[in-house]
Amino acid sequence: MSRLGKTPIPIPKGVEVKFEKSLVTVKGPKGSQTIEIPNGLKGEIADDKLTVIWSDDIDMADSFYGFYRAMINNLIVGVSQGFEKILKMIGVGYRAALSGNSLDLQLGFSHPSKIEIPEGINVAVDKSTRLIITGIDKQKVGQFAATVRAVRPPEPYKGKGVRYEDEHVRKKAGKAGKAGK
Repeated sequence: MSRLGKTPIPIPKGVEVKFEKSLVTVKGPKGSQTIEIPNGLKGEIADDKLTVIWSDDIDMADSFYGFYRAMINNLIVGVSQGFEKILKMIGVGYRAALSGNSLDLQLGFSHPSKIEIPEGINVAVDKSTRLIITGIDKQKVGQFAATVRAVRPPEPYKGKGVRYEDEHVRKKAGKAGKAGK
């Protein structure tokens, strides 16, 4: 049984959690989200804390116990605070711009790279080389940030490319020339 699954989830003020059969609905100031949970998992709310409970008669419930506790916690954090990923573009001429519902990236290719911004994700461009990706769904925010980073990941020789703000890229030594014959 998961030890983390036993820990109660604090519910901030303004957040409402409902368990209906196999659905968990969380509503908060930033929006609402719903997740489907397997039978045998339930939630108990007491003193503004949610405890996930599983029944012993379900075979696989204990293997999903900590996972679904983490998923419900992400829903609560998402509708109350939201999630954020920050990307930096390092390279001469690398820049980003928003055009409607798409992100236009100039990353040293002969053509601009356009990426459609999914629904529920907000993108802000700061100083044309810094992207701030926000949303209430942790998976969507992380996936969109990874998609943008995958267009031009940082290379190990000069460090050019798109990287997370807190990411450290180890640089390799360049090709060493012969010192003479």
